[in-house]
Amino acid sequence: MSETLAVVGDDGQADGGRREQAKAERRSRIVRAARDLIRETGDTDLSMRTIAKRAGVSLTTPYNLFGSKHAVVLAVFEDERDFVVRFGRLEAANALDRIFAAHDLGMSYFLEDPDFYRALWKALLNTQGADSTGLSTPDRLERSRAAWRALIEDAQDEGLTDRSVSSDTLERALSQASNGAMLAWAMGTLPTSALGPTAALGYALALRGAATPAGAVILLARILSCQDILARG
Repeated sequence: MSETLAVVGDDGQADGGRREQAKAERRSRIVRAARDLIRETGDTDLSMRTIAKRAGVSLTTPYNLFGSKHAVVLAVFEDERDFVVRFGRLEAANALDRIFAAHDLGMSYFLEDPDFYRALWKALLNTQGADSTGLSTPDRLERSRAAWRALIEDAQDEGLTDRSVSSDTLERALSQASNGAMLAWAMGTLPTSALGPTAALGYALALRGAATPAGAVILLARILSCQDILARG
């Protein structure tokens, strides 16, 4: 009897594994379909019917797996970015340079595929609708903020920024500098070529306000470099 139960249990686990694998495969197809459609149209306002047709699944499948069109777009945003893996491979001479390396890595996605990410950024800003908060979900924002606070605290530990200015305060200042540049870019008033150095300049200026003498030297060099890049167009 125990052997029979063991066999049934194993079969059940195998069947469950196959079902989960099939579900994951359908999910991947839906995300790829949505990503391709956003890239082709420059618009995140896709119909579930169009997404399902491109993915080769029934209309009910995206709803069953994601629940809403907004959730599909959010999955595209998350699946498209392997930031954490790539960030773990970054090397820098000091904590301030790591902050700018992380900034450059984040910007690289936008520079490599500006039309796609401009559409996603506009979706990030879109809070219209009773059940929508754009792509700026509380969990997403907190994960991002925690990562940047950790980088800032590393700079404090290395004596490059003053501990009297909290990591939370500095993180907010960096976020506002970046968001201002991203908004101008998404609205078409800042060219893609100027996006990275404009945001980096905002970072450097904000960090310099809290820098120690050692950190100020590093940040001044960064400020002058960004100015030069922007001046050359």
